[in-house]
Amino acid sequence: MKSIQTILGVALMIALASCGGSKQEKKNTSLSGTIKIDGSSTVYPITEAIAEEFRTVAPDVHVTVGISGTGGGFKKFGRGEIDINDASRPIKDKEIKACEDGNIQYKALTIAYDGLAVVVNNQNDWVESFTIDELKKLWEPSAEGNVMMWSDIRPEWPNEKINLYGPDAASGTYDYFTEVICGESGSSRGDYTNSADDNVLVQGISTDKYALGFFGLAYYEENADKLKLVGVDNGKGVVFPSFESVSSNTYTPLSRPVFIYVSKKAAERPEVVEFVNFYLNNASAVAKDVGYVSLPAEDYTSALAEFKAFLQ
Repeated sequence: MKSIQTILGVALMIALASCGGSKQEKKNTSLSGTIKIDGSSTVYPITEAIAEEFRTVAPDVHVTVGISGTGGGFKKFGRGEIDINDASRPIKDKEIKACEDGNIQYKALTIAYDGLAVVVNNQNDWVESFTIDELKKLWEPSAEGNVMMWSDIRPEWPNEKINLYGPDAASGTYDYFTEVICGESGSSRGDYTNSADDNVLVQGISTDKYALGFFGLAYYEENADKLKLVGVDNGKGVVFPSFESVSSNTYTPLSRPVFIYVSKKAAERPEVVEFVNFYLNNASAVAKDVGYVSLPAEDYTSALAEFKAFLQ
């Protein structure tokens, strides 16, 4: 998770860039109310940075941003407990049904691209990259109890136990990683340290020489001094996740779009409409500053038009 100092710094940059800008970015004291957001820890940094700046232009609107994981957020969303869900994957069929049962109509809006970072401890001097097959061998369900040592991956690596860290099963990052690496969403070994809070994963890996884990690239970039980034070879050579490799789609398959899901009932309230419009107008500027890859400008324009149509 981004430190509050980083988030405030990003908000200040947006504010300075906005001076003399559009009408939308001028202080609006006519709006009030509360906007409840929850969901993905991966999407949290960009949403919180946007929310922090929105609070300065709409000071009477109280915006809360929680971290329950994509799946945990969708549970609340389907029950009508929150207005917006941050999601690092598309909504699942069972979550669509929960929304239908709860009479929740919604609009999905893509807000940026993110890469998944595979990381090890800074003291790890034997790993520079993994192939996709090696990651599958390490994380697939059959690996539990069988692939336990670093030397089980490559015989020249240490005969020491691999201590694995990753997001919990409610995380969209977990769903995405298991789908593209293991071949089925939610299918992985269970003997690893998991958490909905990526800071817990960072702490664990950074203090364990024989650790390995994965999470959103934004969290690696926030903690690059504590961790070592590992390259991934999908058969076309080793690629490291970066702004350039994610935006050019060369870091495959570990890059993906991230979303916000907006409830139509919530969007009947003017403060929610203004917040979503503000989000889409500012996401491009803030994305790179918090470790994401912004969409092409025309995609944000299309999203604004789609959201406007959704309100009709």
